[in-house]
Amino acid sequence: MRISIDSDICIGSGMCALTAPGVFTQDDDGFGTVLPGRADGAGDPLVKEAVRGCPVQAVSIEE
Repeated sequence: MRISIDSDICIGSGMCALTAPGVFTQDDDGFGTVLPGRADGAGDPLVKEAVRGCPVQAVSIEE
């Protein structure tokens, strides 16, 4: 599994970081980003919920 956030689509709602804070954070401008070394999801069961919760579908998972 590989997680990514499309920075061209992200609006900075923070839903990813709120849902799965062990995998996502927000940068200095408030946009979502994957934490270093966590692009594999780090076994967090909430990653898929974070993908579903993104209001603009900026977060994606490649299986």
